[in-house]
Amino acid sequence: MFHSKPIEERIAERQAQRPSLKEGKHFEHGPAKFIFIFVVVFVVVGHIAGLLLLMALGVH
Repeated sequence: MFHSKPIEERIAERQAQRPSLKEGKHFEHGPAKFIFIFVVVFVVVGHIAGLLLLMALGVH
């Protein structure tokens, strides 16, 4: 433990070993993509449902 490399050097070596990202691929982590899409859809559906509710109640 006392003779190990600094964390910055270990991170740099690990990143150097990784392959380069593919063109147009923004989400490398599958669950992150799923959560992002879920949140966007949830917000859009929530806004549409709220608009329909306010229209049904006649609130201007």
